[in-house]
Amino acid sequence: MTERSPAPAGLALIESLVNTLDIGSGRDTLVTADGRRLFGLTVEELPGALTLRESLRAALLAHAGHPPHREVTPLGELLVDAPLHVTVDPADGSAALAPADSGPLPSRVAAAVAQALVAGTWTRLKACAADTCHWAYYDRSPAGRGRWCSMQVCGARAKMRRYRAKEPHPTESSAVT
Repeated sequence: MTERSPAPAGLALIESLVNTLDIGSGRDTLVTADGRRLFGLTVEELPGALTLRESLRAALLAHAGHPPHREVTPLGELLVDAPLHVTVDPADGSAALAPADSGPLPSRVAAAVAQALVAGTWTRLKACAADTCHWAYYDRSPAGRGRWCSMQVCGARAKMRRYRAKEPHPTESSAVT
């Protein structure tokens, strides 16, 4: 959908999870065996992953200043029980939060959110303002005010709609005979 480069570090996991659903076409790769395998999900874990994905999308829409796309379970409720622990690299002493076990998806997402909060990058992960898109993207603009996944596609469409809404429309009474 977009030519943007992937989000940094753990945010790439969240970006790719949200982008498993193409709202415009309705294509959902998370429901496929290959899509589940990409995220280490079983068929039984799929309903929870779908709920998590849409709660993440709502948070990313909020980062961009947009209302939620629909009623969702609050993200904090989905991540509250995600077990995390602190890891410390013995070589340089750097610390990070990581899932406490090999990584159920909510724990990996919680770790990614926590790391992004520490790095100050969490609110830069956004969802496209276009109602037919809501694609996740990392906003690298200097002011952090990006609104669309792609200025060439969704941004251009929005600008054209605004332009057309401002144009005076000819009426029969103003037509020259």
